Amino acid sequence: MRNLRFHARHGVMPQERLTGGDFVVTVRVGYDITKAMRTDEVGDTLNYAVLYEIVKGEMMQPSCLLEHVAGRIGESIFRQLPEVTSVDIELSKVNPPMGADCDGAVIELHLTNEKTV
Repeated sequence: MRNLRFHARHGVMPQERLTGGDFVVTVRVGYDITKAMRTDEVGDTLNYAVLYEIVKGEMMQPSCLLEHVAGRIGESIFRQLPEVTSVDIELSKVNPPMGADCDGAVIELHLTNEKTV
């Protein structure tokens, strides 16, 4: 899922937690799509609506650090969608309060589901 947009209350500074800011999340998951390729049945693939709700739920829980939010998203995906083997997350704070002219402060995280290795 690319460029999911959220207004959330993440940040170290009190003002960030009070008023919130804009964030963009891209999530790429690894899972076996072989059965869905053969059957063309929605029940044989990953439910994108469920994936979105997981990301949304974690984005709505305030945190100080982007790293913490991304880690929670990954752990939640593995917990709720055990068929997922890996997760790549890009999380961007669109307008970080640091006085820089930039597209955002971004972290990227790659996680592997240890239960599927």
